[in-house]
Amino acid sequence: MLKHTMIKGLVLAAALFAGTASAEEGAGLQMAQTRVSNLASVQSGAKLFFNYCSGCHSLKYLSYSQLGEDLHLSKDEVLKSFAFTGAKIGDQVLTNMPGDNAKTWFGNTPPDLSLEARSKGPDWIYTYLKSFYLDPSRPTGWNNTVFPSVSMPNVLWELQGSQRAVMAPVKPGEDAHVERLEAASPGKLSPAAFDETARDLTAFLDYAGEPAKVKREAMGVWVVLFLGIFTFLAYLLKLEYWKDVH
Repeated sequence: MLKHTMIKGLVLAAALFAGTASAEEGAGLQMAQTRVSNLASVQSGAKLFFNYCSGCHSLKYLSYSQLGEDLHLSKDEVLKSFAFTGAKIGDQVLTNMPGDNAKTWFGNTPPDLSLEARSKGPDWIYTYLKSFYLDPSRPTGWNNTVFPSVSMPNVLWELQGSQRAVMAPVKPGEDAHVERLEAASPGKLSPAAFDETARDLTAFLDYAGEPAKVKREAMGVWVVLFLGIFTFLAYLLKLEYWKDVH
């Protein structure tokens, strides 16, 4: 009895610790509310990625042919809209930026983003895209509240506009930190429209992290429906077998 009680206690403690760690990791993040089944959103995010991100970042685990199949685009549409590097339809999505030059320009080589959504989560990406602010002390002129001292500039600043940081009052024993961000100059998009832009780009990166997720979610509905019907039939069969048992 004591042994079972100890085991239950350890399991409960582990669950509480995992929940606390998860809450701390997601603290301050905004809800992306993306779904890879929203084809229009993923297609829009693909256009944003290839226009604003593919110059520096690659998606080495995703091919152009896979992209066309999942986004319901023809070979010609994919090559015309996305293959700016002269790639062929069967190639992986790679950037032309030389790694050595990138490290010189930005201080770090821009990472491959194939698994970014699986590593950080859609909420992290969505909040990150919205959290750049002007910082003259940084080499790029930009900083980010989600990823402090990031080497990446705000490539979407023309759409979003620029933000400035409002610092929190410094208390004894605490370091200076950003309390909130406020608009410094407007962009081409309204705040609501830019939220949708960031959401679409996040949805595309979520898809890129697991292309099979599109088909998996579509099949999931039918699997659940099948299980429901099977359970009902099994229950009827059980009643038939046991109807004469008293």
